Amino acid sequence: MRALALVLTLLAAPFATQAEEVDVELFLAVDVSRSMTLDELEIQRQGYANAITSPDVMDAIRRGLIGTIAVTYVEWAGENSQKVIVPWTRVSTLEDAVGIAAIITADFETPLRRTSISAALLYARESIETNDFKGLRRVIDVSGDGPNNMGAPVHIARDTVLADGIIINGLPIMAGAPDEWSLPDLDAYYSACVTGGPGSFVLPVHDWADFAGAVRRKLILEIAARPAPPRPRLIRAAGYNCYVGEAIWEQNTRRYWDY
Repeated sequence: MRALALVLTLLAAPFATQAEEVDVELFLAVDVSRSMTLDELEIQRQGYANAITSPDVMDAIRRGLIGTIAVTYVEWAGENSQKVIVPWTRVSTLEDAVGIAAIITADFETPLRRTSISAALLYARESIETNDFKGLRRVIDVSGDGPNNMGAPVHIARDTVLADGIIINGLPIMAGAPDEWSLPDLDAYYSACVTGGPGSFVLPVHDWADFAGAVRRKLILEIAARPAPPRPRLIRAAGYNCYVGEAIWEQNTRRYWDY
């Protein structure tokens, strides 16, 4: 009986652990740090909800080799502030997408402190490695309105993610009036320090009115891209100071303490 039980266990194991194959595993990492107003948070959530259900995005999904993607939507801020709004979900029909959109727009919590892009990237990497899907491509889609100012150096986290064959795309939000915490060339920062991998891109948003359209375009590009090689070449910072966010935080914090 013991031998029979062992045989049954070995036969069942591959079926219990087999991951579902999809065209892309897409991790949507959305900034909810305190630099975002409540109105801006709502624009973000509505923008992602409208994009995931749009005809163009659904058409991109259907045209994939498999016709199915897996998506998770996670909001992030500081080093230990990552909240899963939508867990990993299979999307192949409009009904699937509508279900995701309903969850995204039902959650309206207040913004959180600090900005740790590096922690968001490493969290996303772990989530991709341990989910129940196997994508022909694996993509982290990170949006935010400021540079990393907490946690591990962002370019180090970026290189760790790229070494696992995961692509990182960026949506730097450069809308609104600049202040002492903002970075005027945030798109260049994302290009040099955050994103990487074959076919990776940065799509900046300069006006909140353009946000929904930018998200829709970004999702189409990510879903419709060709499968990537398993080990992309690491992209270095090319002379850009990837510690600029930490420097801004330290400078402004010291100024406030001096008062």
